[in-house]
Amino acid sequence: MVQFPNRKNFYLVILFISLISIISALYIEYILQYEPCKLCNYQRLPYIAAIFVSFIGLNYSGNDKILIIIIMIFAISSIISGYHFGIENNLIEETSSCSNNSLDISNKSKLLETLNKSMPIDCKDATFKIFGVSLAAINTILSILIVIFSIRTLTYEKNQ
Repeated sequence: MVQFPNRKNFYLVILFISLISIISALYIEYILQYEPCKLCNYQRLPYIAAIFVSFIGLNYSGNDKILIIIIMIFAISSIISGYHFGIENNLIEETSSCSNNSLDISNKSKLLETLNKSMPIDCKDATFKIFGVSLAAINTILSILIVIFSIRTLTYEKNQ
């Protein structure tokens, strides 16, 4: 019989994963100097929310609602990162807010102003990869696994 951790330990694992994910993203951005795209920044939000919810879960580990919130947070995370992964692999069409090909070339002053600013990173360009796998793909897999194990933890303890 596979032994699952109790909820308090489960929240510690979620807290640890979330902290490592955020610290890694900030390290890649500020130390390694890889600029994130808009979707990369959006993918951080569920992990930040999970940090706060995990702290609450450590104190109220018997409450099912907190675990359900964790499931919803990482379901949203898997949707965002899956969408980003789809854009990177040309499975989903990129929106204009994600691409840098939305230049207004009809107005010279706006064109010069745009050229003087740094161009945003395209969401379809995976600038940083680990062993050839983009961070969006890693985040998609990790988020889906957390959802699966969260649901398993919720149902396992209910059947005990």
